[in-house]
Amino acid sequence: MTTHHQHLVYGYAQSHGCLAFADADTAAAEAAEIRALATAHTWGEARQVQMTQLWNPAGPDYHDPEDGYADDKPFDITKVGAVEGGTWPRMVTERAFTVLPQDLQDNHGKRQLTVHDGDYLEIPLDCEAELVAELRGRGYEVIRDDDLINLLDGFSLGSLAG
Repeated sequence: MTTHHQHLVYGYAQSHGCLAFADADTAAAEAAEIRALATAHTWGEARQVQMTQLWNPAGPDYHDPEDGYADDKPFDITKVGAVEGGTWPRMVTERAFTVLPQDLQDNHGKRQLTVHDGDYLEIPLDCEAELVAELRGRGYEVIRDDDLINLLDGFSLGSLAG
């Protein structure tokens, strides 16, 4: 019983107080895009951030320079509408629905509903050892990286700006 996602990264998602899992093959590239946007100093820099894994919520399709977002204006990722609204980046805890086998989701997690952001899978921290062992037993390569998981979740984005 295998899936397309044989390499997983996981960690404790602080915003949700539970474990979260992501595809390790794309996680580093996504994190680099999030970090690049969060560290932009001006709206012009933010618009220029190239995104291949994610969409750019500061891009010209969302924030027109003529609407007060001129290229030379200071950029603060925490003031971007999609970030303020919690839709960017998407919740890392929802990824378990696509990267974990259904039986492991059922055995270790609980579907939680949110009003605005959709569902996520709540996997208690005390399930870690058993779940990771089951994944490894099925041939998954699983590594823990709390910092990466929380960056993917957009946790403390404002602290990245320098």
